[in-house]
Amino acid sequence: MIRLILFTVAAIIVLSLTTWGLSRMKPAAPTVEGSTLWTDTVKRGPMLRQVRGLGTLVPEEILWIPAVNDGRVDKILLRPGAHVSAGTILMVLSNPELELAAEDLKWQVKAAEANLKDLRVKLETNKLDLRAAVARVESEFVQAKLKAERDEALGKEGLTPDLNVRLSRAASEEAAKRFEIDKTRLEISATAAEAQLAAQQVQIEKLRAAYQLKKEQVDNLKIRAGANGVLQQVPVEVGQRLAAGTILAKVAQPEKLKAEVKIPETQAKDVIIGQAAQVDTHNGVIQGRVSRIDPGAVNGNVTIDIRLEGNLPAGARPDLSVDGTVELERLTDVLYVQRPVFGQPNSLVGLFRLSPDGKEASRVQVRIGRVSVQTVEILDGLKIGDKVVLSDMSAWDGHDRLRLN
Repeated sequence: MIRLILFTVAAIIVLSLTTWGLSRMKPAAPTVEGSTLWTDTVKRGPMLRQVRGLGTLVPEEILWIPAVNDGRVDKILLRPGAHVSAGTILMVLSNPELELAAEDLKWQVKAAEANLKDLRVKLETNKLDLRAAVARVESEFVQAKLKAERDEALGKEGLTPDLNVRLSRAASEEAAKRFEIDKTRLEISATAAEAQLAAQQVQIEKLRAAYQLKKEQVDNLKIRAGANGVLQQVPVEVGQRLAAGTILAKVAQPEKLKAEVKIPETQAKDVIIGQAAQVDTHNGVIQGRVSRIDPGAVNGNVTIDIRLEGNLPAGARPDLSVDGTVELERLTDVLYVQRPVFGQPNSLVGLFRLSPDGKEASRVQVRIGRVSVQTVEILDGLKIGDKVVLSDMSAWDGHDRLRLN
């Protein structure tokens, strides 16, 4: 009985110790193929902060050519891709009503000019008639004056009645007044003639201005490029009816391009005008500087303009897809590592740190500071020389340890 009790007690003790030992053991770590993981070693030194975005090359100067008047497309002489100068005709429109109105004004101008010549002749004739009338009145005045002087002389000698003398004097005075009136009328007629001619000339100038405007409108039916460059778009077709203001063509200068790059709004807060930038056209890298920042965000992105300072590589053309990188600042002495898949600025993330022998990886909490395109600043959780896994490890969120093959 004593032996049985001892064996029972010993079995209970062994079972308890075994259970306690098993509870102290860590769960078996899953195994991961080490060659499939992306890792990097924590370093200390200078770190270049950058932000990157996708964008396109666009012309710095774009000329949109609108239709000045209503019309119908008769001919399209050039298509996109053609090199043009300011006077190059791109297409021809037609507007019969406008052309008829211009022709009508042309004949109105000619009729007004003919009327001016006729008026000038009539006024000159009236002037001559008035001169003849003045000459006739002047002759009558001279005759009346002489007769009055004669009668006065005879009256002093008593050879003619005093009544005749007074009558001759009255006739002479009347002739003098008529002569003065006709001379004044002649002078006024010259001023009146000038006024009539000026009024007719104003009417002619008015018609000429209207005709010139219509003529320019008809000439504008020939659509010209307006600037040197390359024809980018012709969004109309032959026979299409157009209203005034309709865009007919787009002309750009391919030698003067800029990059429009979309930067995530969370990173755009550090971008300022004048910062150095690089534009990768996938056929060469061009240096540049930030020249404009859009004040608003669209779909989580802020658009910035990068003015290109280097020579354009071969194949650079408008609407070409590019990658833009803006240099924010250069940090001189920081702890950094390559940017993990999930690494936002000023955040706490869990990363797997490799053991010294590289056979295991344990999860550690790492505080990230400032971030760049390819690197992040480490504020806490890692030290120089630590090797961490940067790959997407979301499949192992339920494990704190991994075994590496």
